[in-house]
Amino acid sequence: MTAAAAAAPAGGATATTGGVGAPPARPAINWTFLLLGFAGMVIGQFMAILDIQIVASSLPQIQAGLGASADQISWIQTAYLIPEVVMIPLSGYLSRLWGTRNVFLISCAGFLIMSVATGLATSIEVMIPFRALQGFVGGAMIPTVFAVVFTAFPPEKRITASVVMGLIVTLAPTVGPTLGGHLTEALSWRWLFFINVVPGMLSLFLVWRYARFDKGDPSLKSGFDWWGLGLMAAFLMSLQFVLEEGSKNDWFADDLILLLTVVAAVSGPAFIWRTLVYYNPIVELRAFLNRNFTVGVVMTFMVGVALFGGTFLLPVFLGRVRHYSPSEIGTTMLVTGLAMFATAPFAGRLVRKVDPRILMFGGFMLCAWGMWDARVVTDEWGFWQFAGVQAMRGAGSMIAMIASQQVTMSTLPPSMVKGASGLVNLFRNVGGAFGLAFLNTSLTTNTAAHMGELTSGISQANSGMQEMLAGLTERLGGSIDPEGAAMKAMYGILHQQATTLAFGDAFAVLGIGCAIAACVTLLARPVKVDPAAPPMEAH
Repeated sequence: MTAAAAAAPAGGATATTGGVGAPPARPAINWTFLLLGFAGMVIGQFMAILDIQIVASSLPQIQAGLGASADQISWIQTAYLIPEVVMIPLSGYLSRLWGTRNVFLISCAGFLIMSVATGLATSIEVMIPFRALQGFVGGAMIPTVFAVVFTAFPPEKRITASVVMGLIVTLAPTVGPTLGGHLTEALSWRWLFFINVVPGMLSLFLVWRYARFDKGDPSLKSGFDWWGLGLMAAFLMSLQFVLEEGSKNDWFADDLILLLTVVAAVSGPAFIWRTLVYYNPIVELRAFLNRNFTVGVVMTFMVGVALFGGTFLLPVFLGRVRHYSPSEIGTTMLVTGLAMFATAPFAGRLVRKVDPRILMFGGFMLCAWGMWDARVVTDEWGFWQFAGVQAMRGAGSMIAMIASQQVTMSTLPPSMVKGASGLVNLFRNVGGAFGLAFLNTSLTTNTAAHMGELTSGISQANSGMQEMLAGLTERLGGSIDPEGAAMKAMYGILHQQATTLAFGDAFAVLGIGCAIAACVTLLARPVKVDPAAPPMEAH
């Protein structure tokens, strides 16, 4: 049943067929129900993605409020992301089993309850389980919207819906630190979670009242692949944990990281084998036989790296080097979101007229240009110096995201769309986790390397060094040990310089990665949107 047919009983009329031998007319679509139902789902998707990064600029305040340690507070984000990666691919199967509307309603209701519980937590030990459940149940709201775009909308409207969804997917993690910083300063960190209540209730109402996208298939209940679910959960959760925590724990020097790496290495191939041989798999991997889908998934992975990597680097730099407050970080980060918002309408028009492969190439090259320009960052860079970098990254990410969606999904058979949407969103999240892990390791390693280079190149016998130390000693003459304080201050200056150089290296690596991704886009086959084609079947 198409979304249009499902919506028709709620108020729309069904078109009749033409004369003998004429092709059947497309069923009339109840646009009110379709648009309002889709709007409700988009609100929920925005909340689920926003909550990944909304805590990023407020972790010190949460740590102080809960009396948590530095190691514990990092789990505020990790606990959300690890279970979420299990639900994202599982949601495709659940949507086919129960129907998109029912899965979304359950997911949204659970997300709201867990948001309130997380905000009310009085200790980090109480908060972490609620945060994990929030990520797990909320994970289904992300790919279901993706599937609806390519099943419920007719081809001539699909790009517009895709633009809206692409804007949400790229904008939400970007404005997360901005919104979180201002909320924390204006109210308190608990409102990072309470803010979900009002939009969540609106999302629940709109989807419950207007969403008539499809119906479930109860026959899928028989032969549910519990072994496949277990292997998938073991693989994805182990992989996510290793990527999130590996850089903090010196990678394989930590016994837990080593153990979970082995678990991921064993359970991953076992899950793929189980999926390929079982008659009712949780995830349909045959979509990877489609060349455009495979190339598009690689591009989505790189979008995740560029989007989450850039969103990670800038707030950390501003906090660690410039010592900005959460609200100052949020204001500086706003440029990326504004660039995405301004680019989205133009990107939608371009996708209709230009080969999406060219747009993917151009989008990634724009990201690469912005990241590469930031390689010369100094410890004096602030809002205006980063404005151009953010504008190019934001515009490039938006163009690449919308174009890659068309390349990835447009040539898939309708029966694979729901499962494929989960895979696409999974690879974007894993790409983000991979990017964060790599960048964290890069910052730590390169800071130490640059520190060694700076200290080895400066001798205490150097006249300039002696003059600087003498000046610092004189300035700090009121301390108990002026010479020791001067040496400590000199170390701080050198360490800040080494940290700044390490950030420049990280921006350069992101730029090179985006440029390589741009070249990979040329491997996709041409995609042409056919406005006369009928809508995809929703199940």
